[in-house]
Order: sequence, then structure tokens, then C-alpha cells
Amino acid sequence: MTSDQDRKQQAQARQGRMVALVMAGTVLVWMAAQWLGGELGLPARYAFLFDFAALAALLWALVVTYQIWRNSREN
Repeated sequence: MTSDQDRKQQAQARQGRMVALVMAGTVLVWMAAQWLGGELGLPARYAFLFDFAALAALLWALVVTYQIWRNSREN
């Protein structure tokens, strides 16, 4: 059996992987949306919509990263 601390470390590792995927995915989708918006000639308001969505996702990732860091300092 794994100890309680091992389970916590595994949970933190899962959270870290999820944050990394969200960050990488956000940047890739944001870049694709910017390129596609320019190619299709979409109005600038759509670019701002994509920008704010990307900022929200990256802010979420920052908050979760801080929580992971804080939890690791307690152990």
C-alpha cells in the first residue's frame, strides 16, 4: 500500500500535468485563433474575446500552480 504522503504527491503531480496541458493548449489555441481571425478577416472584437479567454485560462493555471506550490511547502 502507498502511504498518505505518496498519494498527496501523486495528486500534486496530476495537478501539475493538468496545469501544463492547460497552459500549452491555451497558447496553441490562442495562436491558432489569432491566425484564423486574421485569415478570415474577423472583427477585432473577436481577437479581444480570444485574448480574454486565454488570459482567464492562464490566470486559472497560475492560481492552481500557486496552490500546488503552497501545498508542497506544507509537506
